[in-house]
Amino acid sequence: MTAQDPAVREFWDDLRKTTQARIGLGRAGTALPTREVLELAAAHAAARDAVHIPLDVQEICGAVRSVGIGEPVAVTSRATSRDEYLRRPDLGRVPAEDMEVPHSPADIGFVLADGLSPTALSHHGAALLGALVEQLRDRYTLAPPVIATQARVALGDHIAARQGVRTVAVIIGERPGLSVADSLGIYLTHLPRPGCTDADRNCISNIHPPDGLGYAEAARVAAGLVGGAVALGRSGVGLKDTSRLELGAQPTVDGEIA
Repeated sequence: MTAQDPAVREFWDDLRKTTQARIGLGRAGTALPTREVLELAAAHAAARDAVHIPLDVQEICGAVRSVGIGEPVAVTSRATSRDEYLRRPDLGRVPAEDMEVPHSPADIGFVLADGLSPTALSHHGAALLGALVEQLRDRYTLAPPVIATQARVALGDHIAARQGVRTVAVIIGERPGLSVADSLGIYLTHLPRPGCTDADRNCISNIHPPDGLGYAEAARVAAGLVGGAVALGRSGVGLKDTSRLELGAQPTVDGEIA
């Protein structure tokens, strides 16, 4: 049987519906078919663009302002250029020396960070923030949003500490791949402070509708994690996603349900 056989084509066509991975590409002699080569090159170019095209801060500020939780503030990390940001991840984790963030003590703060895909933040950031606000505003006080460029996740700890918030949600562009170039992640940290590690955070990944996690579902999971973090007094490895369980169930320190 060959790749042109109807049964073979049907098999791979059905399997492709379950994944965005490149499978069953076929061959032309000893190489990939021209169409597949061109699609791979286009995906690679899109991934590179997602990393390198700078965030339009003015545009994202306008979109975020319309969510209605206050005037957004734009800040940057200690990385002074995109090249330095990519070569020096440590600089993306600390604020620029002149960074100023208004003291806005609230239950939850939001940092929208370009990360490794400014494109993802441009495409999905404001809509995802809107979904989060919809889930959280009736139960918690919310600080005005902060837009961070040349940013890694840990920059959110510095921002949150200066704001005085008890929990921070860092919405950040994830590393692009050859299947998806505009995926967002949410990193939640309860009692954020400089020096927190990844073990102190909870991550919700792969947010990029329509093919990835949707805004409303991501926000629902985030709200469940925030509630769990408040109940436990901490976030991170001891906190599990209980958003699918009945309302009122509370996680214990090992993630089980009390």
